[in-house]
Amino acid sequence: MARVPSISTQDATGEAKELLTDVTAAFGVTPAMFRAVANSPAALKMMWSAFGALGGGRLPAKLGEQIAVLVADRNNCEYCLAAHTALGCKAGATSAEMSQAQAGHSEDPRTAAALAFAHALVEQRAQVDDEDFTRLRAVGFDDEEIVELIAHVALNLFTNYVNVALAVPLDFPRVRLLTAR
Repeated sequence: MARVPSISTQDATGEAKELLTDVTAAFGVTPAMFRAVANSPAALKMMWSAFGALGGGRLPAKLGEQIAVLVADRNNCEYCLAAHTALGCKAGATSAEMSQAQAGHSEDPRTAAALAFAHALVEQRAQVDDEDFTRLRAVGFDDEEIVELIAHVALNLFTNYVNVALAVPLDFPRVRLLTAR
């Protein structure tokens, strides 16, 4: 059971209503995570604007979704794992690529390096070293893309924490966690 009320677009007021209307227009529905975060219009605005900003960034949507499933699995966030698996497939990834990314693997060297860096950021709580950056640069990541990669991880940490802490119910097809504890 969710730990905060779910705010519908119809019940929301002010800025939360405007933001939920935008979310609904983008997805065709209002995902449960956004309805939970709508309890704080400031948090909803931060989250929605971050998704928009990163969606217009240099990293491809497919890579962003692959990073998201890796981070979700490490944080035992069933909601984000389910949502980003579906979104990854919409962004052009195969089911196999999303499963591999969830486990931190990819056949593509650039994606593999990004996933290894994201994994290091999460597992080491950002205590990465020069070698981590050298591996990214060796496959063509520049400074802008590296900072954007960190932003993707940070946004996913926030959404994982929201969904796990608030027990947000799934509204995407369930995907099995690899790291369930």
